[in-house]
Amino acid sequence: MALIGQEVLPFNAKAYKNGEFIDVTSEDLKGQWSIFCFYPADFTFVCPTELEDLQNEYAALQELGVEVYSISTDTHFTHKAWHDHSEAIGKITYAMIGDPSQKISRNFEVLNEESGLADRGTFIIDPDGVIQAVEINAGGIGRDASILVNKVKAAQYVRNNPGEVCPAKWQEGGETLKPSIDLVGKI
Repeated sequence: MALIGQEVLPFNAKAYKNGEFIDVTSEDLKGQWSIFCFYPADFTFVCPTELEDLQNEYAALQELGVEVYSISTDTHFTHKAWHDHSEAIGKITYAMIGDPSQKISRNFEVLNEESGLADRGTFIIDPDGVIQAVEINAGGIGRDASILVNKVKAAQYVRNNPGEVCPAKWQEGGETLKPSIDLVGKI
């Protein structure tokens, strides 16, 4: 995925959040960690389970200084209607971005051109607006938001501790690695 290490391309979109329509731009990502969670469409099947699961982790993510955005190619009006009519989606308090122009989905390389819908893509974006992690799933495979919390902790640790990296299954407070010639072939 060529997007790792790339700055988020400029965008301006409408979103639904906490009973209001708001504007969201690429500039809003600066100065904070962000998660973009793309999904195919409102009023579907796997999508509400994922977005509700993401809401269940939202407080933990906010404690880490992370703002969450869900995005589909539906409009912000459709997001409001879904929020008003779905028990699972009615719990959501993070911004639900509408991308009917498909610009944001194309920028993040998750647009399925044939269907006009976004693939299931998750992106962790650092305070400089640079993409640090990407996960793309097929339409029938739902994501587990609890994994995002640990990925964000690892990304924040690496950013705050230059020269150190987090090994597989790293947990906060766990041992890290300092890549050097002395470690070559010893792990």
